[in-house]
Amino acid sequence: MKIFCKRTFRTLLLFVFLHSLCIEQVDAQKPLYKLIGEHYTTVKLSEFVNVFSDAKNSVARISKQINGLEAVKMPLTSNLVKGGTLKFTTNSQCYLLIGIFRDSSAVITSSSLSAINFGHDELKKTPIIKNAISITGLPAVDVYAVRYKKGVHDLKWTDNLFMILGAVSSITNFTGQDAGCPDGRLWEPFYIDGFASKKALFEIVGGLDKPVLDEGMDGTEDIYGGFEGGVCVKIEGVYHMFPTERAGEKGKDYVYDRVKTRIGHWTSKDAVNWKRVSTIYQASGTYSVTHDDNPLNDRRGAIWSYMPVFNEKANKWYGYYLAYTVDKEISPNHSFGRIWRTESETPGRTGIGGPYKEGVIIMEPGLDTQLWEGRQGVDSFFPYQIGHNEWLAFYGGAYPYKSIKDYPDKPGKGWFVGLAKSQSMEGPWTRMDTTINPIKTIHPWFIENPIVYKLSEECYITIFDGGPEGWGHHLPNMIGYSLSKDGYNWSEAAYLPIETKVKKWWDIMRTPMCLIDEGNDIFTIVYAAIDLKKRFHPMGKVQVKLNRDVLKDRSL
Repeated sequence: MKIFCKRTFRTLLLFVFLHSLCIEQVDAQKPLYKLIGEHYTTVKLSEFVNVFSDAKNSVARISKQINGLEAVKMPLTSNLVKGGTLKFTTNSQCYLLIGIFRDSSAVITSSSLSAINFGHDELKKTPIIKNAISITGLPAVDVYAVRYKKGVHDLKWTDNLFMILGAVSSITNFTGQDAGCPDGRLWEPFYIDGFASKKALFEIVGGLDKPVLDEGMDGTEDIYGGFEGGVCVKIEGVYHMFPTERAGEKGKDYVYDRVKTRIGHWTSKDAVNWKRVSTIYQASGTYSVTHDDNPLNDRRGAIWSYMPVFNEKANKWYGYYLAYTVDKEISPNHSFGRIWRTESETPGRTGIGGPYKEGVIIMEPGLDTQLWEGRQGVDSFFPYQIGHNEWLAFYGGAYPYKSIKDYPDKPGKGWFVGLAKSQSMEGPWTRMDTTINPIKTIHPWFIENPIVYKLSEECYITIFDGGPEGWGHHLPNMIGYSLSKDGYNWSEAAYLPIETKVKKWWDIMRTPMCLIDEGNDIFTIVYAAIDLKKRFHPMGKVQVKLNRDVLKDRSL
């Protein structure tokens, strides 16, 4: 009986101890502050989050000290938070963290702090974290702490540019730190699907946490630089992909991977396991002998971006692809791009594998070239039908000239697209004038390799390379998309945050190869990306789900 009582007592003590731990854990999870009223809401801080309501300014970088805090989401108009009052309650003593935006070239001042009335509580007058968060389009942010006791509080401000980043119980480990997040004005604000105030058009529903086509896999034995843009289509349950193979050459530097290229034909039944079938085109890999667009140069020195489109009238596949002169000394080394059109010699949709002839040039540098097309020349081409006998095509250009006097060796920077028009897929294709071209409604200076689909009778979509975070650029580093009702007028881009649902194996996101309808509003995207730790550029796969209600709202 005594043994039983001792065991019972020990068990009871253990139960009480564990119960107390549970209570402590529950208490520890309680929010340190809570908003009163419905005028403002909170949002958990993380990369991509929109920290202001009705604005597209989002988090580009964030320090680990504040990641996960509950920030107050306030309206932003003309880069100012309109004057207001925030009422909140604290369940214990805590520190409210205030983010003050400042010009990165200016000395830290308390001018923005003076526009805020913190009540009777204690403000730390020096920042506890410098450069704590990067918000796209806005200056650098320093964090200040205000100590509040348990109770109900008011915080009031006049028109200002600041953030309420959340609350912490202690700032002991914060004081004097510099998180090193860069000035947010390095980025232009942009919409990220699922994070902006407008509802997401696509939900990321699945994808592999590693490449589907990578170095060492069957078929890659003599490809040293990996893959880049092109198109993937699905025919009778089989995926056909035509990537640009950055073949390069054994014993030569990696820069030659961009020169000696070829167009490969790969097939798969699941867009995961791929088999190389054939080579469609092989570039010469020959550098130019002059810096201008001269017939002495090999104008098929590099071949890129094969785009197959089925011609219903001819009952065969037409292929549109790009051939460059390659310069060894002047950037970009890809220069004076020309678009070729070819046809499959095998009729029907199953004839997509060819064989194909060399084809004919349908667009090239000439008297009708526009300055924005630049030294790179026509760098992509994708046609789409908008009427019974009416076709449009996105065509790209890069490294623009400010004036004709800059030709041929003084290009600027920028990657643009314009529209060309034709009555048939064969052409002739006519550039639309400079009242339309380049199209800057999608993005003011970067869009590459757009491909076009119809999501409904009322809506076209283009998906494209949204630009790198790297190489001196601060671009979204995501696949972008834009919508159009008529094929002429295109909406501002939104970007797909694949890494929120798929383990990020890449450093730089590149070109989407497709948006294939799998049924039930599920679409497959195969994409090229770059892992900077290696020379070989792999391919990945992700699936997204279309929200038809959102599409309908945006199509009205």
